[in-house]
Amino acid sequence: MGNHDHGKSEAQGEGPTHGPIEGFIRSLVSGIPWSESADGEQILNLPIPANKLVQVHNGNGRTSIIGEERDDIEVTATKQARAECPNAASELVGSMNIVADEVNGALEIGIEIPRKWNRYGRVALAIRMPNSIQTEVSSSNGKVNVCGMRANVQARSGNGSVSIRDVVGDLVVSAANAKVCCKHTCGKLSARSSNGNVELHDHSGAIDAMTSNGSIRASVAQIDQEGVTLSTSNGRIMLDLPETVDAEVDVRVDNGVIRNDRSEDPGITESAGRVRGKFGEGGPLIKLRTSNGTISIH
Repeated sequence: MGNHDHGKSEAQGEGPTHGPIEGFIRSLVSGIPWSESADGEQILNLPIPANKLVQVHNGNGRTSIIGEERDDIEVTATKQARAECPNAASELVGSMNIVADEVNGALEIGIEIPRKWNRYGRVALAIRMPNSIQTEVSSSNGKVNVCGMRANVQARSGNGSVSIRDVVGDLVVSAANAKVCCKHTCGKLSARSSNGNVELHDHSGAIDAMTSNGSIRASVAQIDQEGVTLSTSNGRIMLDLPETVDAEVDVRVDNGVIRNDRSEDPGITESAGRVRGKFGEGGPLIKLRTSNGTISIH
């Protein structure tokens, strides 16, 4: 296991020199919480866990998972700290560390940040790993990005967007107060946002997507037998289907309109706020619901 840690702050002589005016201003803010900053980097190389499962949690900062053809796991932590003086900021950077343990065959990766009211720490994590490893990643406050994996992925942010790209495997994705975006994915996809849009581009497989306050846009390359379910309480739904598709259809809007570009299909019946029937020969269910918005099917 390799571990490399580098840090810097103006107090160590690596920052710019200060003239009389800037020095006077700095003397005025000295001691004010978060008035001084420092940054650093730590790199840790880890072996693949026995069960090929990695669980990542980052309390404060962006988290990126990159799947590659490799035989180890490389964790890079880019650390930023703010404190009441340069020495305190530099000390905080030094005490922010990657924590990694294998528990019951799964590798758990996190960040240790000492807490103090007048100091603030944030860490951006970039983790490069074999693309065949199952991954569970969460952030309390920060964006989550996952790309290049060929295994199941769970990704969640308590306060930040979640972006998934080029993943083959089942996906469970959720975000609070931000957008969920998935591009070029294949598998069973569950997407949730409590207050943000959901965008799903070029997906092959089943979809179950929901947001409480936002729009949903999905483009489907191929529908799985479990079908497509899109639901929002307040927003638009836009669904792009393949040119030829066989599926059952159940679409309803409580307060809005339905725009169905496939209305000439003989298996479809339309009434106020409702479209039902089948496209082609029928098959998996396409279920679309919004309480307040427009539903468009292309």
